[in-house]
Amino acid sequence: MDILFVSLGCDKNLADTEMMLGILQKRGFGFTDDEEKADICIVNTCCFIGDAKEESIGTLLEMAQLRKEGRIKALIATGCLAQRYREEIRREIPEVDALVGTSAIEEIGDAVEEALSGRGQDHYRPLDGPPAACVDRIVTTGGHYAYLKIAEGCDKRCTYCVIPKVRGKYRSIPMETLEEQARRLAEGGVRELMLVAQETTLYGVDLYGRKSLPGLLKRLAAIPDLHWIRVLYCYPEEITEELIDVMAAEPKICRYLDIPIQHASDEVLRRMGRRTDQEHLRRQIGMLRERIPDICLRTTLISGFPGESQEDFEELYRFVNEMEFDRLGVFAYSQEEGTAAAAMPDQIEDEVKEARRDELMELQQAIAFEKAEGMIGQELEVVVEGRMTDEDVYVTRTYRDAPDVDGYLFLHTDRELMSGDFVRARVTDFNEYDLIGEMVDHREDEP
Repeated sequence: MDILFVSLGCDKNLADTEMMLGILQKRGFGFTDDEEKADICIVNTCCFIGDAKEESIGTLLEMAQLRKEGRIKALIATGCLAQRYREEIRREIPEVDALVGTSAIEEIGDAVEEALSGRGQDHYRPLDGPPAACVDRIVTTGGHYAYLKIAEGCDKRCTYCVIPKVRGKYRSIPMETLEEQARRLAEGGVRELMLVAQETTLYGVDLYGRKSLPGLLKRLAAIPDLHWIRVLYCYPEEITEELIDVMAAEPKICRYLDIPIQHASDEVLRRMGRRTDQEHLRRQIGMLRERIPDICLRTTLISGFPGESQEDFEELYRFVNEMEFDRLGVFAYSQEEGTAAAAMPDQIEDEVKEARRDELMELQQAIAFEKAEGMIGQELEVVVEGRMTDEDVYVTRTYRDAPDVDGYLFLHTDRELMSGDFVRARVTDFNEYDLIGEMVDHREDEP
């Protein structure tokens, strides 16, 4: 029996998908990316914002048609949409044989076998239970990098966010389990490990009574085959001096932090339920750049949050212009039902939200061009992602670039390289967000 597994949404969802693939492989199932050859389809869904919800529903409807026509024997929905909209999916898409909630992914094997036998059952567990942490995974990212989900859920309760409703409260995965996962991944060829959670900076508070991300990073850095470790989703108010010290001292930890700030107007931050203000953000950013001068900072913003005045937006615009983030993304506010923000007065029209988003991204593009120009002449270590067809050009990433969200460095060389190789490159030019470079070969200088 071959399964077509469609994974939607964020990298945390992808980590769940890879765990489910590992479970299913142990049950003897095979996999295919061709719907014509599939016996079963599983869709790991997302519902974080409106666009993600629509993509998940559209994919389920497409697969439901295959089920209706008898071209697949079973259709299963997992993930956030399945958790949040169980009754609606059951009512509107009856072709779905079973649903698996976010806390029950370890039961995916049972769900598939029950569906195939005609006894399809839904699988849900309480959202406050231990998070799934399967050690055996099937890596789907190409083999040389992988995501390590270190915690599940969130306690922040931001007014625009549905995550606590679909993922539960913050629960850390024990350090020993994470270290074993990381060792297995490294043994399988993973060289770059990306730590993810709804918030990585609070790791361990629930288990060990203190923020334990620095300790986890030290343990992971001791794994010989890992070359880079990247930390994503750090809330700025939770970044400690201990974490900065570990990042500065450990060569394997990329000088890269993703710190989603969402806004810079104190009034908008207050309505968002964020636990910081602009003065604190400025201090944290200043401290990070002082202690780690070559750090790359990425952030995300929300434009058009309910009640965001023109003055609030202009304050945010000035903040972005002054802070000059290395990487930045902007999302137009999505009014999610069941959240406090959805019921707030002064909802902003879509045209205004999108215009403000576009204005911020235009500003960021100018900042990115300036920063790219400043990179010319620098030598950096890069990891090879692949080769361009019929050209002596390789697609690579620097420590400043996370997969799928940041840019690339296009490396010109006549040497034969493999995906996952780490080599030295000199930046020679740039094109939009991407750098262009040449190989730096120091072998002749080696003793």
